[in-house]
Amino acid sequence: MVAAALLATLVLAGCSSASQDAGAVAEKPTGGKPAGGKPSQKAGRTAAKGRTVGGSGSACPLPVTFDLAASWKPKAVDVDPDSELGAALGVQGQVTMVCEIDAKPAGNIGYLRVWQGKKSDRSPRQVLEAFIADEDGAVKVTYTETRAGDLAAAEVGYTVRSKLLDELKKERAFAVATPDGPVVIHLGGMDSEEHEAMLPAYELARKSLRLG
Repeated sequence: MVAAALLATLVLAGCSSASQDAGAVAEKPTGGKPAGGKPSQKAGRTAAKGRTVGGSGSACPLPVTFDLAASWKPKAVDVDPDSELGAALGVQGQVTMVCEIDAKPAGNIGYLRVWQGKKSDRSPRQVLEAFIADEDGAVKVTYTETRAGDLAAAEVGYTVRSKLLDELKKERAFAVATPDGPVVIHLGGMDSEEHEAMLPAYELARKSLRLG
């Protein structure tokens, strides 16, 4: 029963991401934007606010709360970190995936994914370093001390090779420490263009974040 539940959730959280993106590739016009998609926007801009996630009664109960960009759709992810499948797809750098926020309803191809770890005395920077150590092929890794709402945070930007498109693409994440353990919020994307287009949603999450 546990294995069946894990398979169902991880098909959405991990495995289906590649198949969904593969379908989106076929729809992507030669101009570089997905059909109905949005042009790239510069980092630092924030998106229009939609719903809030993380609080009691939200789609993803979390130790933090933050605003989502309009039309982005959150869904909780149930991972068994002690199973082989859960460890392979839902655990990275001692944090476990707990929420996946889909950008497709807003016209982009990618996700904000939320990862949570157990209580520890690790700094946000140390949490990110462990997260990146488990990221296969990460290069051009740059760490920055920043703020997430009123909380001290660390941020990392890096590049990986897309297995789907066989090209380099940008990714980004930030981490904060909470009384219930560290939280990492990660932004990927089908390619670097999609990543850039979704940065305002990522910035909205970072700037609006507060303890839940």
